[in-house]
Amino acid sequence: MTGGLVGRRLVGNDMLLLTTRGRRTGKIHTVPLLYLFDDDTPVVIASWGGRPSHPHWYQNLQADPRAIVQVRSERRLVRARTAEPAERDAWWPRVLAAYHKYRTYEANTDRIIPVVFLERETPRPDAVDDWRAAAG
Repeated sequence: MTGGLVGRRLVGNDMLLLTTRGRRTGKIHTVPLLYLFDDDTPVVIASWGGRPSHPHWYQNLQADPRAIVQVRSERRLVRARTAEPAERDAWWPRVLAAYHKYRTYEANTDRIIPVVFLERETPRPDAVDDWRAAAG
């Protein structure tokens, strides 16, 4: 992707690059996202600025939870898991502390904004290239 040169900071927060497969086209899409960590697991928030529907990247993950995450220069194959309600509730104060605008986004929508854990899928170093080739 970028070798970690792009997508590192935005609005004073760390960014990662999330690559998903389009749910309708099968094409590869990469988006920069703010993130937190749960130990070694990146955690992202499907806020889309408080719009009424979930962001496309999240809808793509609902169709196929496998994705590629790049944090700085490290890329890994992950499987997305949406937090269960109690887990989300426990995480939400931490989310708000990390980026205060999530409070506004939450107030602007009727939907529950998902908290998404990007859990490592496999330790094989070539797995990322295999996934991208299959998406072709």
